[in-house]
Amino acid sequence: MKNPFAQPSPEQRSRPWRWLVPVLLVLLFLAVLIWLPWQARQMESNERQEQLIADTLWVEQTLRFELARSEEALAALGADLVVAPPAPAVLKARMAQMFKNGPELLRVVWLDASGKPLATHGADLPAAGLPEATVQAAEMAHATRRGRYSEPYGATPSTHGLIDFYLPLYRQGEYQGSLVATYSLQVLLNETVPWWFAQDNALALLDREDHVVAQRAAGGPGRGVYTHRRDLDLPGALVALSTDSVKGAPQLLPNLLVGSVIVLALGLVLSLVALWRHISRTLAAEAALRQQMAFRTAMENSLLTGLRARDLEGRVTYVNRAFCQIVGLPEEELVGKKPPMPYWAPEAMADYEERFRGVLSGNITPQFETVFQRSDGVRVPVLVFEAPLVDVYGKQTGWMSSVLDITDRKRVEELNRQQEEKLQASARLATMGEISSMLAHELNQPLAAISSYTAGALNMLERAGAAGGEVQPGMLKRALEQARQQAQRAGQIIRSVHEFVKKREPLREEVTIRSVVEGVRALVDLQARQAAVALRVELPPDLPPVLADRILLEQVLLNLTRNAIEAMQDTPPEHRVLRIQAAHGRGQVSVSVIDRGHGIAPEVAERLFSPFHSTKAEGMGMGLSICRTAIEFHGGTLTHAPNPAGGTIFTFALPAQAAAPALG
Repeated sequence: MKNPFAQPSPEQRSRPWRWLVPVLLVLLFLAVLIWLPWQARQMESNERQEQLIADTLWVEQTLRFELARSEEALAALGADLVVAPPAPAVLKARMAQMFKNGPELLRVVWLDASGKPLATHGADLPAAGLPEATVQAAEMAHATRRGRYSEPYGATPSTHGLIDFYLPLYRQGEYQGSLVATYSLQVLLNETVPWWFAQDNALALLDREDHVVAQRAAGGPGRGVYTHRRDLDLPGALVALSTDSVKGAPQLLPNLLVGSVIVLALGLVLSLVALWRHISRTLAAEAALRQQMAFRTAMENSLLTGLRARDLEGRVTYVNRAFCQIVGLPEEELVGKKPPMPYWAPEAMADYEERFRGVLSGNITPQFETVFQRSDGVRVPVLVFEAPLVDVYGKQTGWMSSVLDITDRKRVEELNRQQEEKLQASARLATMGEISSMLAHELNQPLAAISSYTAGALNMLERAGAAGGEVQPGMLKRALEQARQQAQRAGQIIRSVHEFVKKREPLREEVTIRSVVEGVRALVDLQARQAAVALRVELPPDLPPVLADRILLEQVLLNLTRNAIEAMQDTPPEHRVLRIQAAHGRGQVSVSVIDRGHGIAPEVAERLFSPFHSTKAEGMGMGLSICRTAIEFHGGTLTHAPNPAGGTIFTFALPAQAAAPALG
């Protein structure tokens, strides 16, 4: 008979806990599954609001950038108008280019100091003159001597609002007139905001009193669930960008889905129990195998030499970790692979294929140097040792290779070569002493002449004083004039050396395209030779000069040629030709940089000149954007087109410089 007062054993006391803990864990798991849909709804709602705020900020910055680019173009035009007004045809072409670059422009008016229009492009100026909002902006602009925007005006239920930018023009502190640009806020919104953003959001531009002056709602009106407002930073005007998403609040997942997840969770628990029993039976066998593999893996990982095994058909059957690190590829992308291999460099493809034919024929080079290409494109020089791979029966089953990374050895050799070049450069620098002798020779003549003329003048004064007579002013004036000219000559020599070495601000002057090309030709030749690219320069002899900053144009040309050379790195050597051509027509001088590279894909061409967009892994995406800004600063354009022979043609055009009568 069982004793009713007997105490339960420790095993019996712990048995309920064995079942209670898994049950509690399953219940907790089910509670989490029920809580997850609600949490997912909250996270989705927050994510939509944050995305709307980020997109609104991006649109606001895009609108402001478009207006800022137009402000810079107006400032450059105003600077030329107050210094040397261009010919009417040239002025019209520059204004037309501004309208082409900015579709939101409706009118550009040049007013003299009395407010009389001197030139107008686009819509005609109203008969009543400038609107009241523009007049108020003009008063503020005159007070601050800076450009100011007017408050939006002209908005009605059937028409959209306009906004003016008033830029006063001063020269040496005197008011010379003004430029007034009129923008359509609706066109600005349509052209600047991408279609995908307008499809998901209703956008509106609001004035100071929250009246709608422009709006765009391609996907219908907003639902008021996700909204954001952002003020545009316009000097003198208060314009706000309002966005209202067309998306509604996310819904909770259907109950059927929650129930299905719970059923699947219960099935998963049962499957885990069955799987646990199966795992328990295999753990013992795996432990023995793991010990053997640990010894082999430790031995392989301790090696710095890459190991590669191939069968008689050239298929990779084994690689160690050191080999994977050399080629930059994981083991799963190498084992089972047949030639051509992903780590073969394109320039050494012929050597690889020749050696592979030797593998198939049973003849192989026991030792050779070659180049592997890592997954990131970096070339790795290696030394390879090949030996037959024989199985336990003495039959050859393939080839075993030992691969050594000799990058450090090559780097030492390169450092030695560079050291020799530095020694040669030091020897060449000794010739710089000739410049000192040339400068002393050039200065000796004007200084000697100054001394001679001054001594003559002193003698004349002494003779006149001793004789008690008067000094002849003509002779004394000629002597002093000759001394002054020689002093100016000596000063010009010193200034030439100073101008050569000093830093300076951008200076617009008459320059020739030939001088710009010659200024960077040495650098372009150097880069072209390093990349095995042939340089062809074709410049007509009758090119007119342009009004530009030489250094900026040289920087643009150097950047375009460098991009062209990099674009041809995968082009066959016999087709690597870089051409620089120039032409003159329609009042402009154009310069084209033509390469035979990989070209530009249509999806890349759409954002090629956008800031921070780059096709290079290490690029910042600012090179072409800065080039276009520099060319537009000079009133020109920078475009690109595909090369019929393969590659890309980049062309920048600048207004040709010619004598022009003053307007007004």
